[in-house]
Amino acid sequence: MALFSQKNAQKELNAEAEKVNPADLEALLNRQQAIEAKVKNSGKLNRFSADIKLMFSMLRDYWNGSYRNVPWKSIAAIAGALLYVLNPLDLIPDLLLGIGFVDDVGVVALCLNLVESDLHKYAAFKEFRDESTQWAQAD
Repeated sequence: MALFSQKNAQKELNAEAEKVNPADLEALLNRQQAIEAKVKNSGKLNRFSADIKLMFSMLRDYWNGSYRNVPWKSIAAIAGALLYVLNPLDLIPDLLLGIGFVDDVGVVALCLNLVESDLHKYAAFKEFRDESTQWAQAD
């Protein structure tokens, strides 16, 4: 039997995402550095560093109103996954050496699978926006 299954990840992600409301985004965005530091130092989660930075970027642009071409369901899933990572006393406590981040990895991986197309669309938007800004500055 697996220590943490996809079914467990789905249950945990759904539970976290259902609790998220728009007011929670600001508090989550203020914890970005703490979450990114935890991811970087966890070993198992580190492979998701770039994805988590993109998630935070999309949340920030959603929060400030510069990107709204994403369903709330995806925003809530991303916020739920990041809040789950932040919680050290989740289903498998992070303090358990060797296995403490297994559930965090499962929840983040499932979230990425669920919001993959939305993240790709956002990445394209961000790239276009950044290129447009560079061209505008060059004029």
